[in-house]
Amino acid sequence: MKKSITKIVLTGGPCAGKTTALSRIIEKFTDKGYLVLALPEAATLFNQAGVNFLTGDKRLFHAAEKSLLGFQMAMEDRFVQIAEAADRPALIICDRGVMDIAAYLSAESWQALLDESEQSVVQVRDKRYNAVLHLTTAAKGAEQFYTTANNSSRTENLELARTLDDKLINAWTGHPHLRIVDNSTGFEGKINRVVAEISAVLGIPEPIETERKYLVEIVGALHAGSVETEIFQTYLQSDGDEEVRVRKRGQNGHYIYFLTSKRTLHGNSRIETERQITPSEYVQYLANADPDRTTIHKRRTCFVWESRYFELDTFVTPNLPFSLLEIEDAERHDDIAFPPFIKVVEDVTDNKEFYNRNLSKIKNIELWIFLKNFS
Repeated sequence: MKKSITKIVLTGGPCAGKTTALSRIIEKFTDKGYLVLALPEAATLFNQAGVNFLTGDKRLFHAAEKSLLGFQMAMEDRFVQIAEAADRPALIICDRGVMDIAAYLSAESWQALLDESEQSVVQVRDKRYNAVLHLTTAAKGAEQFYTTANNSSRTENLELARTLDDKLINAWTGHPHLRIVDNSTGFEGKINRVVAEISAVLGIPEPIETERKYLVEIVGALHAGSVETEIFQTYLQSDGDEEVRVRKRGQNGHYIYFLTSKRTLHGNSRIETERQITPSEYVQYLANADPDRTTIHKRRTCFVWESRYFELDTFVTPNLPFSLLEIEDAERHDDIAFPPFIKVVEDVTDNKEFYNRNLSKIKNIELWIFLKNFS
């Protein structure tokens, strides 16, 4: 995917506000000079054509889901080709993405579908999309606004809407840039947060996102829906205040590669740009690795607890005696409900010693001293 093309999924349970969000996105980012392409929900097109996904005919159901998977990917690929011909940067917004299909299948059926299509979870979840925004159904926290009247295809009651919302979150858990946009700020605030998240992905200066970081201990079995990925993060030589890094991320032997640069502007704003790169580009960038830093190798466990997305990092290199828990979009510590299997040791949000960039400086004797301090 070219640097000037950004593909983002809008997903979420029934009555989440996706239609309004799409309208606002088209307006806002067209005004900012982007070619905005809004892809329709593929499953709705199939329903309108007469495909019944509720059929009891298992053979027909499997064939329909396999066709839906192929149609979804082909539609996205065709719109990428259109975007490549544009003379301006393009933003492709997908009304649901490939992993939404997994939410309606058993794990065995989904894996069989991937195998038949010669795909992997890393390819269809992580590699295809720059970001995934999950808009929480109104059935969670805004029940008074939940309705089926504005969508003829929507028949779910409150309980089923919540169940589907959870399944969709589980399907996308593990994506490098999954954000859950809940109903805590009211509907207008919810839509504004969607616009702000997309601005951040595009590298448009916005107030620095609120991210909290904690030194933690794991004191119990992790959440059953957790997804573990492996990350290799290497910092490159750069000038001034710019931070440039390459990252290899994946699971089960499948990886995707990223180049990221961060630059803090005057005041409380930051430009962060990230793009996927090829494996060969990744190897080429490694030749410019900062010799004073070690490549960070960590295992990241992603999970959702109380409608909040958590990322738990355990370090392999350097072999640190603690884990770090990162939480996006959390302004106050008191607003966070921590799971029972996590014990918070210290809030290190503002402690630069625990920034990954600084942890990459730890070598040999420095590691020994660091470990001694935390033993």
